[in-house]
Amino acid sequence: MSSPFPTRRALLRALPAVCLPTAGLMPPSARAQSLPLLQEDNPAARQLGYVADAQRVDRTRFAQYAAGQTCRNCDLYGGEAADSQGGCQLFYGVEVKAAGWCSAWKPKAP
Repeated sequence: MSSPFPTRRALLRALPAVCLPTAGLMPPSARAQSLPLLQEDNPAARQLGYVADAQRVDRTRFAQYAAGQTCRNCDLYGGEAADSQGGCQLFYGVEVKAAGWCSAWKPKAP
């Protein structure tokens, strides 16, 4: 005897057809939340000499800094070129300023 109600298996099969079309209706800000910004007083940031503005690098402490080096042109930076901030492979769960710098800076691979 068949039941007039759909089975759990039938409902689970129908779920993607219902949910996927509505996912595209959400505004982009609801789909991807930005991460918090790395603070300069964070212990890991202080250890690497991270500053949110590369023009403020302590050149007496970080002699390897060269003018023009920023997170934006670092190989470890995960943001897009036009972004004001983005992810970094060194700092999990936070974003860094694209105009920032730290002592782990390395040139983008060609």
